[in-house]
Amino acid sequence: MLKGSAWIISVGNELLIGRVVNTNAAWLAAKLTYLGYAVRRIVVVPDEENEIVEAFRDAMARSDVVISTGGLGPTPDDITNLAFCKALGVEAEVNGEALRMVREKYESRGYPMTPEREKMAKMPPGAVPLPNPVGTAPGILYQRGDRVVVLLPGVPREMEAIFENSVEPLLKSRGPPVYFSEKVVVVRGVPEADAAPILKEVLKIDPRLYVKSHPRGVEVGAPLLHVHIYASAGSEEEAQGLVKKAAERLVELLKSRPGAEVSTS
Repeated sequence: MLKGSAWIISVGNELLIGRVVNTNAAWLAAKLTYLGYAVRRIVVVPDEENEIVEAFRDAMARSDVVISTGGLGPTPDDITNLAFCKALGVEAEVNGEALRMVREKYESRGYPMTPEREKMAKMPPGAVPLPNPVGTAPGILYQRGDRVVVLLPGVPREMEAIFENSVEPLLKSRGPPVYFSEKVVVVRGVPEADAAPILKEVLKIDPRLYVKSHPRGVEVGAPLLHVHIYASAGSEEEAQGLVKKAAERLVELLKSRPGAEVSTS
């Protein structure tokens, strides 16, 4: 049912030193999952050419969709677009449409074009620039066969706007539609270790189910679990039916445990 595998590459020293929380990766992972893609890796690399090149080459060799964030701006450490060209083994070139987008953004504010700003329009031959409605750096779309690679800015508002306007429709159109449903079961009084065989039993209902427990209390003393149930299917009704069936079975099994308090949301 899933449309393929996906990797997310997050570029930026600020992510690796803990100064910035990687909210972009979490947002993209949720989006890709609900579009029907299996996210297999989230990789964080520094603003170093060799590291970025290696990440792109690895991702393109092992996944159907690759999305990177960060490193598309005008500063010296913004090198993701250039490193991507090196990963492909091609020379970066100024894309005419991308240059127009960048020039219009700056000239509308009375700023001249500079080599640093022109750098934001450099991309591999054959790539397509993606309009940035809230910032200056265009996104980059590159397709090779059935593989899709997208480079997005690191600023969350810009990344989200480009993805929703230009990337999401493309990814949604690839393969059959996939619908997801989700439910959370909250259980008190059952340690996660004791709940594990119960979750394993529920997973046997259908291979399209994913059941995952998240401890919120103290394992020994005051156990509290949030159990997330997800399902993918070819229709919304089918996905909801799978989740409902799994939740009912999970609640039934959990309530058989002495002292268990169970609720759903």
